Amino acid sequence: MGSPSDRAILTSFGRPRAVLHIGPRNDVIDAAAARIDARVVSTGEDAGSIGAHTQSFDLLTIEPTTSVTSETLAVWSSCLTDGGHALIPYRPGTSPKDAFAQVRAGGLEAMRVDTGARFGQRFAARTGFVVVARKRPKPGPLSLTIGMLTLNEETSIERMIDEIRQYAPDAKLLIIDSSSDRTPELAIAKGARVIRQLPPRGHGPAMERLMYEAARDTEALIYLDCDFTYPTDQIPRLRGLLEQGADMVNASRTHSKPEAMPIPNFIANRVFAATAQIVHGIPTTDVHSGMRAYRSSMVRAFAFDGEGDALPLDTLILPARSNYDVIETPIPYHERVGESKLAKFRGTMWSFARIATAVGKGTRVRRGGSFRHLAADA
Repeated sequence: MGSPSDRAILTSFGRPRAVLHIGPRNDVIDAAAARIDARVVSTGEDAGSIGAHTQSFDLLTIEPTTSVTSETLAVWSSCLTDGGHALIPYRPGTSPKDAFAQVRAGGLEAMRVDTGARFGQRFAARTGFVVVARKRPKPGPLSLTIGMLTLNEETSIERMIDEIRQYAPDAKLLIIDSSSDRTPELAIAKGARVIRQLPPRGHGPAMERLMYEAARDTEALIYLDCDFTYPTDQIPRLRGLLEQGADMVNASRTHSKPEAMPIPNFIANRVFAATAQIVHGIPTTDVHSGMRAYRSSMVRAFAFDGEGDALPLDTLILPARSNYDVIETPIPYHERVGESKLAKFRGTMWSFARIATAVGKGTRVRRGGSFRHLAADA
């Protein structure tokens, strides 16, 4: 798979659980799926055999040599899960505008163009490209995972779980733990699923593991820090926004100066947010919030790389650049229970690095993007 469209399929592959490939078996797609333990079903030479595949798939891929029409897209995408994605290749000479029209006629929502090159979007019609599209998720109830990362939180973990249960009694509780104290035992006794990450690898790898573990089991994830700085009583509201149709909700601590946050920390967070706005046009006030809600179908559309720090920037910037429905809403921020594990200098360097490396990723289809602010009482 050496063409631009071939490379674009791989760069937009994400981390699906199950893949339907239109065409004969493809070794590269099979290898990409095997790396993330995803199941692949291929239709073979006869793409019309789709009728035999009634399972639900997170991802639809199409062999670049396969002829695509709006009618065939409608048939193939009927096998996608709610919010599932499709990678639709187009040959050189096709305009993205015409491709978007065909995708919409096939009942899908166009999210972005991928050429397999960081800055190749402006040359898409010359080189060939892939439209990343999705089956628009329907509003309605979502099964939920509440996730936390823990590192020696035995003084807070039990009370934290009790508060979460008060506001989301039906949610699964998932913890990625790197503690040397009794945190994991206490969490398990409270009914949480605990995955140990030892030796500790840092916040980024732990967050990456948390997101994709949750996305395998439930339709939504709400993440929050285990130090009582974030209000658990906001969980129902964030969940409700996802169930109304949002793909992600960013709970902003720094829409205004919180009393519990030191002035240097507040200034640093607003500088990071201002830089993201200048570079990417995303009007956020908090790129490092420790409380967010994600629709799992959106998480599976990306291959977030947790190596290093500041992963929350990628999980905000990339969806916003790719036309997902991202909401930012203010929340109160409280005094911390326990000691901060923040490595400020390293985190600062990684924050600016992730802002820079996101340049050229994603392409807006809707003018003005899809990032919007929502008041606290809305």
